[in-house]
Amino acid sequence: MDGIITIYKEAGYTSFDVVAKLRGILKTKKIGHTGTLDPQATGVLPVCIGKATKLCELLLEKEKTYEAVMLLGTTTDTEDMTGVIQKEVEPFVRKEEVALVCRAFTGTYGQVPPMYSALKVNGKRLYELAREGKEVVREPREVVIYENTPLSYLENENGFVKEVVLRIRCSKGTYIRSLLRDMGEALSCGACMKSLCRTKAGPFTISEAVTLSDVERARDEDRLREVLLPLDAMLMHYEKACILPEWERYLYNGNKLTMEMLSKERSFSPSERIRVYDTKDVLTGLYQFCEKEQLLRAEKMFLP
Repeated sequence: MDGIITIYKEAGYTSFDVVAKLRGILKTKKIGHTGTLDPQATGVLPVCIGKATKLCELLLEKEKTYEAVMLLGTTTDTEDMTGVIQKEVEPFVRKEEVALVCRAFTGTYGQVPPMYSALKVNGKRLYELAREGKEVVREPREVVIYENTPLSYLENENGFVKEVVLRIRCSKGTYIRSLLRDMGEALSCGACMKSLCRTKAGPFTISEAVTLSDVERARDEDRLREVLLPLDAMLMHYEKACILPEWERYLYNGNKLTMEMLSKERSFSPSERIRVYDTKDVLTGLYQFCEKEQLLRAEKMFLP
């Protein structure tokens, strides 16, 4: 069984819980997820099965899209509603101010990761240190916010904003909790994340996502192929090339490929990635073009 299942992660599960449960449902150990979601967060979690696990790191590089609810006037030690409240104030913030801050936090900025995170400092995870009551200096990490759009507002009787629903499209490594923390500081009232749903991860969207129960039901009804996307589902944005019959054995031995070995010669850009298929139109590998040698080098192989 090789392919990708777009799981809808429900609240209460860790990403590792999802992988563990799928191993039991599918009776296979070779499973990997493609981007951690906090236990209380929901949404898209692509899971790679079998040979597709070789693609996990590629998907981790892709941008993600979220819908987040920012609660103004409240700060916590975890930067979301699962933590201990540190401060509560009345937010005297108008919609126009929120819109300005959203624009200010669009683009590249140095983000300080939260203490309650899985990042390691001196070999120890930050959340372990936080649970011991310790706080360490964290270096800002550069992240990119491609989109930061207010979708709706919840205002009090005086027209001040209490909550904002945001659509955020960002680079890998972005902590939405920390983005909302920083936006709250810019608004001079503080803020934390009330809820989070990932709606897209790379090419995978929430509309195609299935729950663990859906997968279990599909297994019992012998319909797993309906929820299992093909191996190349996340590679369709790369150019496709097919090997000529006389070079197929050469391909299966994992050799470098020349342009003459492909069914359709074309020019490639430096370091361009190419999907290479055998004569039966089966994906055999992801290759990268080496300009100096004018060759395709295998980056990921999916041979039997």
